[in-house]
Amino acid sequence: MRLGALADGRAVRIESDHCILLPGRVVDHLCRPEFAGRGSTIPFEDAVFQAPVARPGKVVCVGLNYLDHAEETNAKLPERPLLFAKAASCIIGPGAAIEKPRGEVKLDYEAELAVVIGRPARRVSVTDALGYVGGYACFNDVSERVAQLGDKQWFRGKSHDTFGPFGPSLVTPDEVGDPNDLAIKSLVNGLTRQDSSTSRMIFEVAELVSYCSHAFSLEPGDVIATGTPAGVALGGGDYLQVGDEVSVVVERVGTLTNRVVEGP
Repeated sequence: MRLGALADGRAVRIESDHCILLPGRVVDHLCRPEFAGRGSTIPFEDAVFQAPVARPGKVVCVGLNYLDHAEETNAKLPERPLLFAKAASCIIGPGAAIEKPRGEVKLDYEAELAVVIGRPARRVSVTDALGYVGGYACFNDVSERVAQLGDKQWFRGKSHDTFGPFGPSLVTPDEVGDPNDLAIKSLVNGLTRQDSSTSRMIFEVAELVSYCSHAFSLEPGDVIATGTPAGVALGGGDYLQVGDEVSVVVERVGTLTNRVVEGP
């Protein structure tokens, strides 16, 4: 099942050529049987989407979670998941603009698989952890490297407004299958920058959910961005410029595309 949120916040189930309106919010349909009612429909081409969860309670990110990314940045491999947060106010949906801050900046992209929590999770085991996942989406952990590296911690450089493209929809676990067996890519202006697989994660999705839940309660709608593979600009590529179009592509999940504009 693919779930989305329209620009006005209404939840929909996305079919091949139309969307079915659902009661409540997207999070109300996670880890639950598919809604059996007959809602109104709208043609898919008429639908304008925002992020499937517009303001998550938490946006938990995982740093250096792909072996190849750690190697390209000359970073020591973490012994346990390296967690940091992005402000929920940075979340934007498909098609929304990424604003490039003014001044001396190095704007980077990071293709990631986002895990969306579907039911409350506290101190859950690795064995049970995937049962608390409500769905998966694409995520772009946009980063401003001058601030990130200069501050010696990551929050400001990761949390500028518009630095959290998320979507385009949320795909339930039954359609995704094994979250650690998915191709993942990023493209800038149609050219592939990252090309990897979630099988290369150092800490798998179940480990991440369990690890987080032992530190803080996870609630429906919380997002865990599971890390990015090699190929980011920080590793030696070209940083993003105004006018660039960035896409995150995750197998069986979707394609999330946003364009870079000059910030205010």
